[in-house]
Amino acid sequence: MFDIGIGEIFALAAIGLLIFGPDKLPKAAADGARMLKQLRSMAAGAKQELADSAGLDITEAMDTVRGFSEFHPKNIVSSLLKDEPTQQAVQPAINAPKFDPDAT
Repeated sequence: MFDIGIGEIFALAAIGLLIFGPDKLPKAAADGARMLKQLRSMAAGAKQELADSAGLDITEAMDTVRGFSEFHPKNIVSSLLKDEPTQQAVQPAINAPKFDPDAT
């Protein structure tokens, strides 16, 4: 979700120590975590309430949206450039000798 490295975490911790001090930092972190949890639950409740009032099935709508990812230009180009083996190369010849790596 977040692309934060270990150096950035240490920098945030140092800034937090400077702003709140060592005695208030744990309480501030706990308050921040509690507020984030409340925001997430409020967002989930609002999402569910909107879905219920509109009469939509959220899972079906999300599956439809995820299905659009196959039309992303990056996925289209990679599927066009993918080197797929032909049907003949997949099926081994009946009388072909087995590969021996020591024979070369």
